[in-house]
Amino acid sequence: MKNEIIIKNKLGLGTAPLGNMFRAVPEDEAMKTIQSAWEEGIRYFDTAPFYGAGLAELRLGEVLSSYKRDDFLLSSKVGRIILDEEEEKEGLFEHGRKNKIQTDYTEQGTLRSIEDSLKRLKTDRLDMVFVHDLSPDFLGDEWITKFDEARKGAFKVLDRLRDEGIIKAWGLGVNTTTPIEVALELEEAHPDLNLSATQYTLLQHERALERMMRLALEKEGGLVIGSAFNSGALLGGDHFDYQEISPDIQKRVNHFNDVANNHNVNLKDAALQFSTAHPAVKAVVTGSTRPDRIKEDLQAMKAEIPAAFWEELMETGLVSSKAVLPGSKM
Repeated sequence: MKNEIIIKNKLGLGTAPLGNMFRAVPEDEAMKTIQSAWEEGIRYFDTAPFYGAGLAELRLGEVLSSYKRDDFLLSSKVGRIILDEEEEKEGLFEHGRKNKIQTDYTEQGTLRSIEDSLKRLKTDRLDMVFVHDLSPDFLGDEWITKFDEARKGAFKVLDRLRDEGIIKAWGLGVNTTTPIEVALELEEAHPDLNLSATQYTLLQHERALERMMRLALEKEGGLVIGSAFNSGALLGGDHFDYQEISPDIQKRVNHFNDVANNHNVNLKDAALQFSTAHPAVKAVVTGSTRPDRIKEDLQAMKAEIPAAFWEELMETGLVSSKAVLPGSKM
């Protein structure tokens, strides 16, 4: 049985940056960011054990434990177990905790992951659970084997937890579209809310429109969109989809900026409104370590954007003719 997930303002706080992604975030800065989100009215928070080897969950739990649990929605992820053993880190979360991380999509591993997350988050339940990074970008050719492990393990136990009312929804949380598409067509498992990062954004959405968005509607579930700015690339950052930005992507970003300047449009406003316009999308989660960015994001969702801006994006091929634009109906 599927539950209707309603997220206030269609905006949530993503906490990957609070796990020290790319840089070491001071504790007080992280706390102020979460507190600012709450004070601005954000009531959906997404996190994961992978974010700093539990650091993001610990920080989020420290703040949210002060509030009534029924007043907010909380999602975390399974697929990785945080061990007590430590190791040197590199990559996205090299500034996070040093705890070793073990990949595990089995039923037992899923239950342990949830139990550990609840302790770090200082809470008694999760509303939504996403099976994390079950995708070729993290697992390479092994992703098919791991998908089968999850199909027999994580998917079944999450189906049961959802049907028993222990969680409201579950799905995959990945940076590619194929795993979500495959999961939505399974007969023996029934994911109902998936988190798609980087794939349905103003800068990158053609592949998602081919199947993922359609399937999400057909299965009467929905999507949470992550990394709507593609790791900051659209807003002038040095990263695209968690990697160093390429010259081709930078050229495309420059083209978007030219069109935005023509119509006096802020690209943050356009990006958030674009990613939430499709009827399959329940919310966008934006990540930040700056308290003032939360208010910016909320204002962006309400900003006036002229129709001529969207028309020029479509005429120049920067936006697909199949996309659902803000203010239009599918």
